[in-house]
Amino acid sequence: MKTYTRGQLALRNGQDKPEIWVAFQGLIYDMTDSKLWKNGKHYEHWAGQDLTPELADAPHSEKVFEKFTPIGILE
Repeated sequence: MKTYTRGQLALRNGQDKPEIWVAFQGLIYDMTDSKLWKNGKHYEHWAGQDLTPELADAPHSEKVFEKFTPIGILE
C-alpha cells in the first residue's frame, strides 16, 4: 500500500480535490462514493484528516471502517 503524508491527505477533503479521504488508526480510506460523505463532510466531521481521536464522539464504533477497503497508510 502506498504511504501518504498528512498534507496529501488534507488535500483529499472533497473541496481542494474531488477525492474524499479520511484516516483512521494509521490507514487511509476513500469515502468518495459514500453517500454519507457529501462535499467532504460527515455530520460534524471533515474529510482530509485523521479521525482516530474523533471516533469517541461518533454514534458508531470503529467497525464502520470494515465496510471500506484501505487505500493507503498515513505517514
